[in-house]
Amino acid sequence: MKIDGKTAVVTGGASGIGRAVARGLAQAGARVLIGDIDERGGEAVAAELRAAGSDARALRLDVTDLDSIAAFRDRALAEGGQVDIIANVAGWGRIEPFMQNKPDFWRKVVDLNLMGPVAVTHALIGPMIERQSGKVVVVASDAGRVGSMGETVYSGAKGGAIAFAKSLAREVARYGINVNCVCPGPTDTPLLRAVPEKHQEAFVRVTPMRRLAKPEEVADAVLFFASGRADFVTGQVLSVSGGLTMVG
Repeated sequence: MKIDGKTAVVTGGASGIGRAVARGLAQAGARVLIGDIDERGGEAVAAELRAAGSDARALRLDVTDLDSIAAFRDRALAEGGQVDIIANVAGWGRIEPFMQNKPDFWRKVVDLNLMGPVAVTHALIGPMIERQSGKVVVVASDAGRVGSMGETVYSGAKGGAIAFAKSLAREVARYGINVNCVCPGPTDTPLLRAVPEKHQEAFVRVTPMRRLAKPEEVADAVLFFASGRADFVTGQVLSVSGGLTMVG
């Protein structure tokens, strides 16, 4: 799947699934703009991609801060001329019983996992509407489809991100813009490796394929939705979870 000549924004591109998405899009020929609050990590990924012959830049982005998003938008448009693909990958969560949650935790989870994609997409989609072309991919989670023990607010935020993607797809289809959603299951990322080992083992046990997803496998789904092969696909949700969830 080639996307030569396209400019792609990848939020959360400094590590984990975001890094794999940035690599996948770059290998497919896209110019990649990595947005992450981790400036050093983002630049390391961008440097790696440039060393491999791709065009990549790292720009600071805090998806919970509207001023940061506006500054990122301005730099992204200046750097890339236009943005053809928005990959909303940035997210965060922590396994914790609901009754132990504090309001600050709720706000962080919702701001990162729901309002982040909303705000970033709102900032960047206007020129796509004017051009009548573009691809938006929201990386949510299977937790947002079926729920997840110890991740109640996270599941709610990811469920909101799924509904946001579907509703936006209906609204912008008339402008030739595709909006789709990728829902990873448990994936081998630094975020997952930070949880207790017993939880990691439990995720493997309940997954029919008996392993965690690789970040590159999630990135392949994002690349499909970002490519011309998905030109007549919009408002869809694709789980990459080894059969953990099978939603009809």
